[in-house]
Amino acid sequence: MRGARARTLATVTLVGLMSLGATEPPKAGGPGVSPQEAEVTAVVLDPSTRQPVVLLQGKRDRRPLAMAIGQFEANGIAIALQGVTPPRPLTHDLFLNVLGDLRASLKRIVVTDLRDDVYYAQLHLETAGARLTIDSRPSDAIALALRARVPILVEDRVFDKADRLLPKGGATPTF
Repeated sequence: MRGARARTLATVTLVGLMSLGATEPPKAGGPGVSPQEAEVTAVVLDPSTRQPVVLLQGKRDRRPLAMAIGQFEANGIAIALQGVTPPRPLTHDLFLNVLGDLRASLKRIVVTDLRDDVYYAQLHLETAGARLTIDSRPSDAIALALRARVPILVEDRVFDKADRLLPKGGATPTF
């Protein structure tokens, strides 16, 4: 089941990025060139599972990345992408407010790994000259980064692992 889900996500990634004008991306820039900044290109629904998927694309090499996320996480990311300010703070807004009150700031987030179809991420914070790294779900990290307007970084090895899931042979899947 995991392999089928991963192939579906890869198909969604390829189709989603092609619909946004992306061409087939080149491979990474070589050893030691990690991580790279990425941008969130869309939040879409997987047509076969109806599960939300967040699509990212590397800024350096234009490689795609897709992550299946929950509906609440999709809403949190979509609200930030659209620049909507809710009348009351949502969870991610609350977290950033608490950080601010504690005189800590989010500097960047990093998607660090993909293991067994699960993505991993870290929040990189600064407070009083100290640097902190906190484990996070990537969907929460992305929602926070969009709100705080800080870089979203992805380790090249994550792109490499996700690349293996993309369909080969140039065929473009359709839905």
